Amino acid sequence: MHLSSTTPIFENRYDAGRQLANKLVEYYGKPVIVLGIPNGGVAVALSIALSLDVDLDLIISRKIPLPLSPEGGFGSVTDDGTIIYNEDAVKSAALSQQQINYQVNQVRADIRNRSLLYHKDRPPLTISGRTVIIVDDGLASGYTMRAAIESVRHRKPDRIVAAVPVGPESVVEELKIMADKVVTYTVGTSPQFYLSDYYKYWNEITDDEVLHCQREWRMRKFGPKINLTEKKQLTES
Repeated sequence: MHLSSTTPIFENRYDAGRQLANKLVEYYGKPVIVLGIPNGGVAVALSIALSLDVDLDLIISRKIPLPLSPEGGFGSVTDDGTIIYNEDAVKSAALSQQQINYQVNQVRADIRNRSLLYHKDRPPLTISGRTVIIVDDGLASGYTMRAAIESVRHRKPDRIVAAVPVGPESVVEELKIMADKVVTYTVGTSPQFYLSDYYKYWNEITDDEVLHCQREWRMRKFGPKINLTEKKQLTES
């Protein structure tokens, strides 16, 4: 059992987004797009996009779980097929190529289902030439964020900013090699880092809540122009 000595800084992910947005005020109203990483990063991203009055979309980046130990991972896959491997984890677990391929294919199938659910028939927003702020609810190993950054690079943005409420100091420093800028509200400096310690209320974000965040942003962004069906869904969710 983990007993934390860390005092929570954030009430929940929405509060974390509001506090993190204070570190991103230079982007207010600029040609910026915020990309939230489902599931937990979308709630943080919603608060940031609303605070900065900028566009919001998703980038799906999922951990590749270790066989028989799904809480651990050996890399991440994104919705455009970008893969980042943690070579140390692959060697440590002595994974065969067959095991790697099987796990990656399982994650890709999950990503396809999530993409259909989250995007439906809406095309992704344009990234080329814009500043992109990629948001998650925090960092652990950092591979989910690293894969997201690599994926976005393929779409020719002007700059990539990785923004998270909190992460281990060592991982934050490593991320600065990939992103043009890394913004955090705070960093963890203790040898043992638990993301949930920094939140008063830490819960799993469901697909329904991700969809709700998307609808809320469109409601706030487009107001009366949003279609009546989505307005009804937003009211009922």
